[in-house]
Amino acid sequence: MNWDNFFIAQVGASAALTGLIFVAVSINLTRILALPHLPARAMQSLLLLLNILFLASILLVPCQYEALTGWEIIGVGAFFCTVLLLLSVSVIRKTPVAYRSNAYLNLWLTLIAILPFPVAGILVLTIGGKGLYLLAPGILFSYCKSMLDAWVLLVEINR
Repeated sequence: MNWDNFFIAQVGASAALTGLIFVAVSINLTRILALPHLPARAMQSLLLLLNILFLASILLVPCQYEALTGWEIIGVGAFFCTVLLLLSVSVIRKTPVAYRSNAYLNLWLTLIAILPFPVAGILVLTIGGKGLYLLAPGILFSYCKSMLDAWVLLVEINR
């Protein structure tokens, strides 16, 4: 199956949604900076979208070997997974105790969104191109998590 159209759509969608996060942050920058855990949460949202943008862009390079594709997905996925996990720990530490359950939920939602990426890379190395199918739920969960963060940065922050 040819994945080009799928990845082209993901490049456009992730770039547009990254812009939405920048708008959300710029509109409420003073309020976001006033709450110590929110800058890291805004960064998480951006990184989830940049992960999609980078992977989709890399996977659009023509005539790549499956092994190279698998290692690229593992490398990009592992990098973003590590950074997002560190940011999640930072969010938990900076969140007031009364709201820690929300911070732990944020951690779990982030993990659900990002873990399919390195696993997809491992699957591409072991079973071939069919491993790419795991990218679709990772991308969808990443969009959902990023839009949840955008909602928090645009609306919930002002309640």
